[in-house]
Amino acid sequence: MLSLGVSLLSLARFQFAMTTVFHFFFVPFSIGLGFIVAIMETIYAVKKDEIYKKMAQFWGKIFLLSFAVGIVTGIIQEFQFGMNWSNYSRFMGDIFGAPLAIEALLAFFLESTFIGVWMFTWDRFKPGIHALFIWLTSIGTMLSAIWILAANSFMQHPTGFIINPQTHRAEMSSFAEVVSNPQLWKVFPHLILGAFCTGAFVVVGMSAWGLWRKQKDGVFFKKSMRFGLWIGLIAAIGVVAAGDLQTQEIVKDQPMKFAATEGEYKDTGSPASWKIVATFDTKNHKTTHEISVPYMLSLLTYHKTTGSVKGMNTLNKELKQKFDHNKSKSIRNIKNYYVPVNTLFWSFRFMAGFGFLMILVSILGLIWTRPSKNTITDKRWFLLVLGLMIWVPFLANTSGWLITELGRYPWIVYGLYTIADAVSPSTTVGQLIFSNIVYFLLFSILGGVMIYYARQTLHKGLDGIAGPSATDNVAINSDPFSKEAFN
Repeated sequence: MLSLGVSLLSLARFQFAMTTVFHFFFVPFSIGLGFIVAIMETIYAVKKDEIYKKMAQFWGKIFLLSFAVGIVTGIIQEFQFGMNWSNYSRFMGDIFGAPLAIEALLAFFLESTFIGVWMFTWDRFKPGIHALFIWLTSIGTMLSAIWILAANSFMQHPTGFIINPQTHRAEMSSFAEVVSNPQLWKVFPHLILGAFCTGAFVVVGMSAWGLWRKQKDGVFFKKSMRFGLWIGLIAAIGVVAAGDLQTQEIVKDQPMKFAATEGEYKDTGSPASWKIVATFDTKNHKTTHEISVPYMLSLLTYHKTTGSVKGMNTLNKELKQKFDHNKSKSIRNIKNYYVPVNTLFWSFRFMAGFGFLMILVSILGLIWTRPSKNTITDKRWFLLVLGLMIWVPFLANTSGWLITELGRYPWIVYGLYTIADAVSPSTTVGQLIFSNIVYFLLFSILGGVMIYYARQTLHKGLDGIAGPSATDNVAINSDPFSKEAFN
């Protein structure tokens, strides 16, 4: 179906990509920052050092902003399933609905309840009890990630299901197999550690901008920066290691995705070289130019200096042979199983490169902020680098998500159901063009509001921490609905 030169399927895919990418800006942001705030407040509860209380309050305000925007964008994303992907919902709603329902009833209720309690009770509970509230909120965000990833992991590697011969729908046969999906438990550590990197570098970057402007809260921002750098370093090392474990799973389950991330059209020899950069002729399915490192692909794939990798051309033939006799006519009619190699190849290099960049910057930052010789404010060029590092984990997370989703093409549920089959039959091109415009404008406004209020919070510094908890000289008002309680 074509109208105005664009297809219904292309517009539906674009809309889902737009909503998913924008929502995924805030998922790791809120997970990571919530975890960091919980650590800050725990240190305050143990050491009774007021600066950690102020750190938890200040960065908690940024966490609340990200949490609020994340909820709005998540609701919009869920509308996609009914609006544009109703056939998909019919096919695997029995499986997809279970983890999403648990996420809403258990994880989301947990985090949304205790985030409210945490916000308004700074001076009504003992520090240890109050710190428990933010830990329950943080745990809730991580549990949400598990259940969402359980649904997504089924789409990557279906387990615990049967196909009903009468309805031709996927039905859950084992909940235990769905939640023990090996894809889930390889993806989860990678995502969570990436979230910790995101939260850490938001703290580091905003602290750097605070020092750049020579705010009076210099001691606070130096302390926050060093705190973020330590978490950023540990999480960045962890995310590289977790990414390697996830890659081993992809090699087994989705070899076409893996071959595309490495830009291999032909089968490699043994040992296999790793392409640093390359250009591709996607029409004729071949590599045109490349710069490679000998042995490296074998090391990355098998952790030894020998071993070959199947290329996309061979894998395409194997997949066609496997599915050419499928009962589904739409699957039999798939012309080829090539994935968007340019996007996957460069997304992988950006993701990996950003990971190592975060490690390097964290090490340098820790050296120049050490207590014995804190010279960070003398290196304004490095403060600028740290300020720009705010955006690096967001770019890395988006690159990883593109690999995850585009590497599954042409499947929406790998090996079972195609993207083309999943689109809603009643949706029109005009409706999708209109909703794409509305969503784009809405996301632009939400993003602008988020950046504006985060910037305002940064400029106010510690003076912007509301309520009596920010100062020792203000009496506590016993009326929780008084005007002062909302200042």
